[in-house]
Amino acid sequence: MTVDLSNLAEQCKIGDSIAINGACLTVAELTGGLAVFELSAETLAKTTLGKLKSGSLVNVERAMKPTDRFGGHLVQGHIDGTATIKAIKRQGEFADMEFAAQPELLSQMVIKGSVAVDGISLTIVSLNQSSFSVALIPQTLKKTTLGTAKVGDAVNIETDIIVKTIKSYLDQILPQKQSLTVEKLKELGF
Repeated sequence: MTVDLSNLAEQCKIGDSIAINGACLTVAELTGGLAVFELSAETLAKTTLGKLKSGSLVNVERAMKPTDRFGGHLVQGHIDGTATIKAIKRQGEFADMEFAAQPELLSQMVIKGSVAVDGISLTIVSLNQSSFSVALIPQTLKKTTLGTAKVGDAVNIETDIIVKTIKSYLDQILPQKQSLTVEKLKELGF
């Protein structure tokens, strides 16, 4: 996949990690402003990148240096799956966007927690058994692909690493088929 990085390419080199629609990719070739990325079968299976057409707009973000100011939630560029835009409610220059997602993704989310949609760090406003929603400010709508997104569009989803870690740990220690009891909690050190 070739992406025109424009002026951003001046700060890049072969081997750099760059997120394209939220998926962390490695620059394999760099000619002027054009960067070539090699997509594995796993990347094509788990993301929307294989569905892009020539000329598609994408969200591009360089990897954060460990010395940079941290101004959002931890986004690794490791896509957990995809979701589909279910509804868009415009409110002047703002918008609420609802996404239909699989239960496996939704189980890794919490209200007021973080989610990355096509690499855009957002806060979950609502959550139910089949979807989640986010509120979008004018800046996000102007500077990202969500500003031109339509109902039915597929997007890449990365859930919050902290929520995933806690869920994984709890899945290991909590009983799967029996109810949680005070005795079990005491046994686990609570």
